[in-house]
Amino acid sequence: MRFNFLRALVLASSVGLAFGVSATAQAQKLVVGATQVPHAEILEVVKPVLAKEGVNLDIKVFSDYVQPNLQLADKELDANFFQHKPYLDTFNKDRGAKLVPVALVHVEPFGAYSKRIKAVSELKEGATVAIPNDPSNSGRALLLLQKQGLIKLKDPSNITATSLDVAENPRKLKFRELEAAILPRALGDVDLALINTNYALEAGLVPTRDALFIEGSDSPYANIVVTREDNKDAPAIKKLVQALHSEAVKKFIVEKYKGAVVPAF
Repeated sequence: MRFNFLRALVLASSVGLAFGVSATAQAQKLVVGATQVPHAEILEVVKPVLAKEGVNLDIKVFSDYVQPNLQLADKELDANFFQHKPYLDTFNKDRGAKLVPVALVHVEPFGAYSKRIKAVSELKEGATVAIPNDPSNSGRALLLLQKQGLIKLKDPSNITATSLDVAENPRKLKFRELEAAILPRALGDVDLALINTNYALEAGLVPTRDALFIEGSDSPYANIVVTREDNKDAPAIKKLVQALHSEAVKKFIVEKYKGAVVPAF
């Protein structure tokens, strides 16, 4: 009897240990790259939700638009959340990558800011205008300038236009193409700067208050969750998308950013 009791005890302990190992193995780490505002802030909202689903969300914050895609392609990240599809398409084409979008989350209306003028009508001939230096965002900036009647592009619908594609420039504007992240810091050195909303928010600018002009909520540049082709159907990715598309996230975006960031789901 004693032998059978000890045997049963050992067997029960082994089973318990096995279940413990299994439970631990089920807790999956998901590493997602993001820029700080608003992407990382939105991810913080879903972090406790994912924890209940057995996914430990590790948010890795970046200050640029290049490394999050490079590290995703190199499998240092499981996904990222910082870009719109035109930017992703350009990255894939230029780098030969195969990163894929898996969810639309929000739109950050792109805006124009200045410390020197209070209205676009005050923009003088020969003024210096700073725009992002990556093709998708430079095109976005030039399209917005075109919509204001300040310039005309050779192809009015070219989303990857650069300053070389400007056909008409009646005010003889001078363009400075700068890294998107440093545009807020360049405001004092230029007459006008077109800035991505995430960087505007980080710099303490309020797009709905401070922008001289801004995209409408119908902007096609929705920010997306991106992963690799081999990872797009992973259970953890699907749980991330489901959490981001919740009413709680929609409410957070509306209340936190007050129109500077707009839900796209």
